[in-house]
Amino acid sequence: MDGPYESAARFRVALLTFQRQTEEITARNGLTTQRYLLLLLTRAWTDRGETVTVTRLCEPLQMTQSAVTQLVLGAEQAGLLRRSPNPDDGRSHHLRLTATGARRLQRSFEQLGEERARLRESLAVLEPAS
Repeated sequence: MDGPYESAARFRVALLTFQRQTEEITARNGLTTQRYLLLLLTRAWTDRGETVTVTRLCEPLQMTQSAVTQLVLGAEQAGLLRRSPNPDDGRSHHLRLTATGARRLQRSFEQLGEERARLRESLAVLEPAS
């Protein structure tokens, strides 16, 4: 069995590998990693019937509201998202994927399947903190 430092080092390498593979795969599909995560969150929440707004995206994206707004506007200009006025709050918009955004997300998501599996394996062998 590996010691705690060995396990932690292997896990960090697995995270780095996952991040690099994500960058390569999303770029091949015309996305940045930030846009990929934006689309992924939007799809996950809308699949559950939940609304997606800039404010709601701030915490999981770990970005300020103005930074998320810029990310959303860029994704909208790229044809990946569409915004519609929030009927309950005229200051905000609901976000949904466009067909183009859904296709690029789907391709990236499928191509990252093996990497997600490898990362899950790394998590499974990580030693608990003492």
